Parts: sequence; structure tokens; C-alpha cells
Amino acid sequence: MLTGPAMPDGQTTNGAAKRPFDLAAIRADFPILATEIYGKRLAFLDSAASAQKPRSVIDSDVKLYETSYANIHRGVYKFSQDATEAYEQARLKVQAFMGAASHREIIFVRGATEGINLVAQSWGRANLKAGDEIILTELEHHSNIVPWQMVAEEKGAVIKVVPVLDDGSVDHQAYLDLLGPNTKIAAFAHISNAIGTELPVKAMVKAAHDVGALTLVDGCQAAPHIPIDMADLDADFYVFSGHKTYGPTGIGVLYGKQALLDAMPPWQGGGDMIETVSFAGTTYNDLPHKFEAGTPHIAGGIGLGAALDYLTSFDWEDITAHEADLMAYAKEQLSQINSLKIIGAETERKAVISLVMAEAHPHDIGTILDRAGVAVRAGHHCAQPVMDRFSIPGTARVSFGLYNGRDDVDQLVLGLEKVREFFG
Repeated sequence: MLTGPAMPDGQTTNGAAKRPFDLAAIRADFPILATEIYGKRLAFLDSAASAQKPRSVIDSDVKLYETSYANIHRGVYKFSQDATEAYEQARLKVQAFMGAASHREIIFVRGATEGINLVAQSWGRANLKAGDEIILTELEHHSNIVPWQMVAEEKGAVIKVVPVLDDGSVDHQAYLDLLGPNTKIAAFAHISNAIGTELPVKAMVKAAHDVGALTLVDGCQAAPHIPIDMADLDADFYVFSGHKTYGPTGIGVLYGKQALLDAMPPWQGGGDMIETVSFAGTTYNDLPHKFEAGTPHIAGGIGLGAALDYLTSFDWEDITAHEADLMAYAKEQLSQINSLKIIGAETERKAVISLVMAEAHPHDIGTILDRAGVAVRAGHHCAQPVMDRFSIPGTARVSFGLYNGRDDVDQLVLGLEKVREFFG
């Protein structure tokens, strides 16, 4: 039986010893970083949208398809047994990565978006009624807004929104004031994808619990950058996506406390989520399979396990110190460009800098930076309420991964100077 103990100190999700944090060696692990763009070295600064993949993740995909691919949980032959074992070992790695109490609390989904929709449609439709309140913040990604709007409209529930202050932080007192006896769930980001604000998640979870409400945390931007521990945070649900965590696309994780998941009805029907099926009625499988209908993204799950092995091969203190240095250096360098403004510059942020320039639209900034070999994201970043809050159409968003260095920042600044020259 799977048990999935948490990671011992000094080990990765696969039990190996920690690696020294060597930027040159890290970059060599990512084949795509050797690519030139318009004859210039690639400065990839869009990891908040989707991070690049290390060779170990790419190799895990190739190895599966070349040596042991088969459908899982069904076959009695060796390939099926091997693929099943690798897939379920990946679940244990996620459990260890998150500090979850049981592997049954780890549901594989297509991404964080599907995880939030699962909670909204399964828990929300079963538990919300007219007049119940759902608390969101102005910082949320669309995937943590629209699913709640859909279930609220169906059930007659009310959405209340926590405002964001001028410095980019969430108004915590306003959050506390919104919580009350009608609050049934509070859903919020761990780190904002749009401007990088880190929310006081542990305090927000406790405050919601104090009024009897549940919590869902969108951890997409947190999982690649800071350690996450469900025993410490005490969130009821937590989601993150594999592709932002150096893993494949099409795979993600929904963590839920086992008692809650046990009580929730299945969201989708099909193979593997059943125990027995007849036309007289159907009984459902145990967790986690109750929420995993049909053939899953087998290679994606195994690749996510490889990605977590890679990410946790480094000490978290080394990762956070490296990225904090990058953020400080970038903020210092960007502050020397007079026409540039960082949105929410005053608040504590992680791995994301969202900027605007007086001379140029964000899309123009992104286009000119591309010709300089710099990849950034331009637009509203699936977070239109954040843009509305700051009265801007969008931003050029710079986001870091563990493979970025000060030379990427320098290349960014040179590109932004070209923007000034072109539009100035």
C-alpha cells in the first residue's frame, strides 16, 4: 500500500542528496536555453506562464514511450505494471512535496484550472445555496474567478471581493471584515500571477476557519518558488500546475483534505473512477481514483514526478536566495529607466515584476524585447480585474525561474532602452 512519507531533511522527492546551486550547471540542464533568438542568446523571462523543462523531464517522457508505455491500473502484463508503478510513485512524490497526510489527498488533474473547477462543481454544487458567500480577491487569475461565478449563478450564492491596495497588497482588514457566518469558502492565490504579490495565506486560512468557512489556495506561482506544506498552511484545497513547476503541460494537482474529498460527489464519470457499474446503479472507487475518470495523462504524471525530483534536488534556501537577489537587482536596474513604472512595486513579491512604460503599449514592449532575445509576457495575464484596479490595459510581465541570472536582467534592460529609443 502507498504511504508516501514526507521528504527527510536534505533529500529530494526521490531520496537523493541535494545539489549545489550552480547557475551554469542548471542552465546546462535545460536544452532550450542554448537556443538563439534572432542571433542573440535567449533570456527567457516568462516562467510564470510556463517554465522550461530540464533534460530529466524530457528524458522521462522519452523513456516511457520507448521502453514501457501501457495504460495503467488495468493491465496484468509487465509494461502496464511498470507504468502504473511509475505513475503512482509520482503521486507519492507530490504528496511529499506538499506535505500532505496521505496519497489519497492528491488528485491528478489536467492543471490548476481543472482542479478549481472540480472543487467548484463537486463541492460547490453539493454545498452552496442561495445567500451563501464566496470570498475572492482582486488579485485572482480568471481560473479562480469564473468557476466560482458559474456555480454562484446556479446556486444563488454571492461573491464578495477583497480589494487590493495601491502597493499591490491585499487589504487584509477588508478580508477579515468580509468574513462572516454566511461565508462558505474563501479562494485566493498564494502568489499573484499578474504582479507577484505574496498573500498572507496562513493567516487568511485561519481567519476563514475561525468563521467556519473552507479555503482553496491557487498555488501555481508558489509551487516553483517556495516550499509549500499543507500541515502548516492547513488549507482545505490547494492546486498547482505541472507546467509552471518545470514539468509537462496537461498535468496538475488538486490537494484536498481526505474527509472533504470523501464527502464530495464525483465530478466526471468513466473508467477507473468506479467500483461497480450496472444499469441498476453505480458505486464509486476509493480516493484518489474517484476523481480521476478515464485514461489519465500517464506521461504527464510521471514527468511531473521527474520535475519535482529536479526542483527538490536543490535546497529551497538556495532557490529563494537566488531569486530574491534577482528581484532586488532587477528592481534596482529598472528603477533607472525614468519612464518605467513597476505595478505594486512597494509590496513583497516573488519572481514576478509587472511593468508599464509611458512611451509604449505592453504588446509593443514585448515585440521589441523579442527582437532583443528577451521573452516576456504582455497583456492582462488572465487577470483583468487586477488591470482594472490599476487602470491599465495590461503590463509587460517579467518572471524568473531558477535558471535566470543577472545577465538576463541586463539583457532585459538593454531591450527596454531600445523601446525608449524607438518610441521616445
